[in-house]
Amino acid sequence: MSQDSIQQYDNQGPATPAVLPSDPQRRFWLGTACAVGGVAGVATAVPFVASMSPSDRAKAAGAPVEIALGGIAPGAMITAEWQGKPVWIIHRTQAMIDGLSKNTHLADPNSERPDYTPDFAKNEMRSRKPEWFICVGICTHLGCSPSPRFAIGGSEGMGADWEGGFLCPCHGSHFDLAGRVFKNQPAPDNLLIPPYYFVDDNTVMVGLEEAEG
Repeated sequence: MSQDSIQQYDNQGPATPAVLPSDPQRRFWLGTACAVGGVAGVATAVPFVASMSPSDRAKAAGAPVEIALGGIAPGAMITAEWQGKPVWIIHRTQAMIDGLSKNTHLADPNSERPDYTPDFAKNEMRSRKPEWFICVGICTHLGCSPSPRFAIGGSEGMGADWEGGFLCPCHGSHFDLAGRVFKNQPAPDNLLIPPYYFVDDNTVMVGLEEAEG
């Protein structure tokens, strides 16, 4: 159908009423259309999956992800992906590290609640190395992604005693720079720490706690 005929149909309506097929005819053509559509869907899906690189397919399946750390400046954060979830890698400065001990309004400061903190991260830093913080960037309340609020003090509207951290835009939960949730917040738990280990000083492997083999 040409563009002119589409515009004419939209503006003026069809010149004559459409003649609908009888019920048996309608069922026949509906079944045919569905069958053809299903075949077409499969035909388009196969090339899409085949076009994915091995690393993309592995990532989609939840395989470990290797992340380079060399380009992350102190005070900066990058977002990677593992198991379809955002993973934050933050290069904490000494001031950020020092601020963690000043937070006195935390619901679970020692990460004693189960499931969200592996044994290797049950420390004040919630990390293997003080300068590197790695967590899943999903609020433990209803799954929103918190926003970084790294500036200390009230410059970002977070209060004069704010030592930097994250604010969930959906329901207002506050987290510090170790992903620990503040008291009396909608979020019930600290941010999830994924399994990971450092391959070397400039590389981290997210998805495994230690090298296999």
